[in-house]
Amino acid sequence: MRKLLLRLPARICASILLSGASLILAPLAQANSVLATVPAVGAVLSQAPNAVSVTAASSLLPDGDSLSVTDPNGVQVDDGSLTVSDTSVVVGLKPLKATGIYTVNYTLLSATDAPLTGSYTFLFNAPSSVTSPSSGPSPTATARTVGKKGSSNSSANVAIWVFLGLATIVAFFLIWYARMIWVQYRKGRKRAARDRSPK
Repeated sequence: MRKLLLRLPARICASILLSGASLILAPLAQANSVLATVPAVGAVLSQAPNAVSVTAASSLLPDGDSLSVTDPNGVQVDDGSLTVSDTSVVVGLKPLKATGIYTVNYTLLSATDAPLTGSYTFLFNAPSSVTSPSSGPSPTATARTVGKKGSSNSSANVAIWVFLGLATIVAFFLIWYARMIWVQYRKGRKRAARDRSPK
């Protein structure tokens, strides 16, 4: 009976910890992130694209998303025609004229996650004579999976740090609890040995 009573708090604590961990990990499993961009992160283009797109892992809300493109001088070169389609956001571009690094800034809103905000760049080498934009993304602007440099998904980073902190607290609690049980077990054995010894 005594062993059962000693094990009961451990089982209750384990059940509570597992329930809490599942509540914490469920949103992390659905964390939104950028899967692909057109033009690709760090792409070098010799032909001007007519649009920029960002594709996310989760479905996006139809309202509230933003996608903007600025030229090397910081002047906005997107035409403001934002289109949201399931997991992708597309914005049209004005004709690109300046050679240099263009910056794409985005904020993507999902019903299941915190806003995903970030930016990336691509290089455009303007030809000597400017032509109209191509009808689609240029052949050199293929989609590429975005790594850590392309996406600043701070909500996922914060969630990971919170999870690691909670895991550390749980580990210390389990060590402390195991020590308490071991001390009680040793005291019980000593008492039992004393009770059995002849007086």
